[in-house]
Amino acid sequence: MRSAGVIMNDLADQSFDRQITRTKTRPLASGDLHPIQALLCLGGLLVLAVGLLAFLNRLTIWLSPIALGLAAFYPFTKRFFHVPQFFLGLAFGWGTVMAWAATRNQVELSAWLLFAATICWALAYDTIYALQDQNDDIRVGVKSSAIFFGSHVWVAVGIIEILMVVFLGVAGWLEHLNLAFYGGLAGLAGFLSQQVWRLRTEVNPSESFAMFKQHVGVGLVILGGIWLGTL
Repeated sequence: MRSAGVIMNDLADQSFDRQITRTKTRPLASGDLHPIQALLCLGGLLVLAVGLLAFLNRLTIWLSPIALGLAAFYPFTKRFFHVPQFFLGLAFGWGTVMAWAATRNQVELSAWLLFAATICWALAYDTIYALQDQNDDIRVGVKSSAIFFGSHVWVAVGIIEILMVVFLGVAGWLEHLNLAFYGGLAGLAGFLSQQVWRLRTEVNPSESFAMFKQHVGVGLVILGGIWLGTL
């Protein structure tokens, strides 16, 4: 579904992508790939996703159309909503809800807190990612949180990441995770703080992309903390 979402995004954005320096070489934007080919690949991925659903419980199956709807809707929010990264967070975070439903056959408060944390996380890291394209996005009329927050982007990212850590912490408390989880969360908060501090001054595109990639490590710390927290 992640790959399917990328295809839907590139199909919706191909006219914008041709006008943006970083994205103009994408296969659809450059003409290397025909939209029909992309649609065939998308169809194949969706068939595989539906096949996987056959092995899951009824609740997860009922939740799945929301995942598809969010993935399809997100690319179009860049045209009318000033913080489209919020919808990206909804699309990515819904996988948390579905995974919880698949393993527990219910969706408890902890799952919704993880969902909220994932929304905040995506909003934070994709705002950093969007800093690469600010000038091009303004020129072609694409909306993004990086443009919306402007010179206060560091404040916004800081607040969003505080909320993320709080949501994770409360979810861990509800699930009775041990101190290892909170130790990881404290270290994570420290790392995120230095990113926010760096955002107080202008960052160039290569720096923003490097900061964005650091969130792979953020995800690993969260995952490792959850695992260790259950021991």
